[in-house]
Order: sequence, then structure tokens, then C-alpha cells
Amino acid sequence: MLKDLFARNLEWARAHVAADPEYFRRLAAQQAPEYLWIGCADSRVPANVITGLDPGEVFVHRNVANLVHPADMNCLAVLQFAVEVLKVRHIIVCGHYGCGGVHAAMSGEGNGLLDHWLEPIRELARQHDGSLAPIQDQGVRLNRLCELNVAAQVRRGAETPIVRQAWARGHGVAIHGWVYGINDGLLRDLECGVGGAS
Repeated sequence: MLKDLFARNLEWARAHVAADPEYFRRLAAQQAPEYLWIGCADSRVPANVITGLDPGEVFVHRNVANLVHPADMNCLAVLQFAVEVLKVRHIIVCGHYGCGGVHAAMSGEGNGLLDHWLEPIRELARQHDGSLAPIQDQGVRLNRLCELNVAAQVRRGAETPIVRQAWARGHGVAIHGWVYGINDGLLRDLECGVGGAS
């Protein structure tokens, strides 16, 4: 099976060179994306594919349930590199409906280390219990929590010293909150974004 991946890679590279002989030379010359994508690690939500962007057009960080976790040095390092070195203009926090991480947070089952990682989602659910509890349909309730989680991560991103210092320097990076529907392939703007000075 792994050999098949190398064969697919060769086919993909050859097709790109056939369509555009300079494709990889241009790609290797620079990385100047306008966007940082903080998304879920779910294999069905690849940033480049669902946005129709080519390699080099979006800088990507993915983890379980698209968290901007204060203990995640990887996420913070990606955020700092994107903002301070690449000078991205847009940070997109993108969750997705039916998120397995959000479901695991709410399942009540023991998930080992994952339980620690997902604690911010359980806390968020407790904070919003008054609006979530009346939702009878479990899938609808889960999807609403997915949306609330995205909005919370947008706020967390905006509260990082990295973003606040960028705004103080006049770098007008904006943070957007989106959700992706795996069942229809569409992105939705949750209109919870925040922006800095232009």
C-alpha cells in the first residue's frame, strides 16, 4: 500500500510538470501565503483541497478539534512563524460539522491523553449548557458545539501575545471563524472573526 502512495506521487508530479513545466521551480522559489489555516486533523478536511488553493498558498496547522490550546507549543510556533515571518493577512480557524474530537469530548468515555487535550471543549459545553441542553437532536447539538468551539478558538487566537503584538505593530492580520460541512463540501463563515489595525 505504501508503494502505491509513491506511485501516486510520481503521477501527480508528472501531471503538474506536463501542465506547467515551471510549476515546481516557482513553488520552490518562495513561500508567501496570505492565509494561516488552523483546522482539524480529520482526514476529510484538507485545507488546500476544500479551498481550491495550490500548495504554497496556505500555511497549515491541524490538530484534533482545531484547538488553539495554550499548552500547544506547536500551534503557537506555527502562529508566530505565520504572523511574524510569513506576514499572513488572514488566520482561518476552521472546524467541521460532525467533529470526532468534539464528540469524544462530550461522550463521557475515557479517552486517555485525549481527555486532557479536549478539556477546553468540555468547559465550553458547561459554559453553554443553557443553550445546548434544550437541543433534543444529538447531532444538531454536537454541530452547535462545533460552531461554539470555532468561535472560542478565534478568541483564543486573538488573545495570544503573538497576535496582540502584531496588531500593536500595525500588522492588520484578521482572524476568521469558519465551519466546513463534510456532507455538502461547503464552508460557512460563522461571522465571529476579529481584525486588527490596517
